[in-house]
Amino acid sequence: MARGLVSAALLIVAGAAQAADLAYPVRPVRIIVPQSPGGTTDFTARLIGPKLAERFGQTVVVDNRPGAGSMLGIDLVAKSAPDGYTLLVVASSLSIMPSVYKKLPFDAVKDLTPITTLAVYPNLVVVHPSVPAHSIKELIAYAKAKPGALNFASGGAGTGTQLTAELFKSMAGIEMVHVPYKGGGPAITALLGGQVQLYFAAIPSTLPFIKGGRLRALAVTSAKRSPAVPEVPSMAEAGVAGYDELTWNGLLAPARLPAPLLKKIYADADAVLKMPFVRDKFATEGAESGGTAPDAFGKLIQNEIVKWAKLTREAGIKPE
Repeated sequence: MARGLVSAALLIVAGAAQAADLAYPVRPVRIIVPQSPGGTTDFTARLIGPKLAERFGQTVVVDNRPGAGSMLGIDLVAKSAPDGYTLLVVASSLSIMPSVYKKLPFDAVKDLTPITTLAVYPNLVVVHPSVPAHSIKELIAYAKAKPGALNFASGGAGTGTQLTAELFKSMAGIEMVHVPYKGGGPAITALLGGQVQLYFAAIPSTLPFIKGGRLRALAVTSAKRSPAVPEVPSMAEAGVAGYDELTWNGLLAPARLPAPLLKKIYADADAVLKMPFVRDKFATEGAESGGTAPDAFGKLIQNEIVKWAKLTREAGIKPE
């Protein structure tokens, strides 16, 4: 009799938990962006946030938590309750971090639940107008003539904006000085002000300044040209054969997110990414909508962790 009562109680608890999952969300949802406002990750979060709010029927708040090369914001999500009310929009630097930091306060695979990719895009090699180079070949020649004279910005130590530049530096055989900032916004501000001369920047955050003549684009980091800047050559066309790096933004949650919640959030996010408005907005900014299924997104992260570990070793980048 007692055993039957216990079993019944467990079924009631399980049923209540499942009902709570299916009713999600019943209060505002917070999206953590581990970088400062103004960068591509922030742009992506603020594009999908309002559309997710429409799907959820609840407020979605974008909360910027920059610091420590994005570690602070990611760690906040990793240590949050897996109830769907704290989500993470992060850049592909998540898969780079294990290769550039000796100790992380979280495990990029074990402590997070991948939901879907949101956007995929190439970066642009942009320079301040004071740099006497109008092509990648001229930039390489200038860097070789004046080793260490070029300072390149990044959105933080260990981020994709650093590693893509480090790989270029290694493949081109040049010396440049890395200057990390707390996100893409501050990095662009520093480039515009001439505090740094070079940045491997996201297209959405730099396109207005390129069109306005305040920055100069030398190449895109993908194997082919971008429709957003068709006049800008690919890195291979510009003279660095074999260079092909794309960046993604993705949506994740804390580990152990219940399956019903994962299914719902992914379905809603995928529906948002299929909206013509969202697709068109990404396209005009040089990006493509994501929508990768959770399992495939998880495999992508794991494969990239392996890839970046190999590439950082070959480039001679030692973990800090």
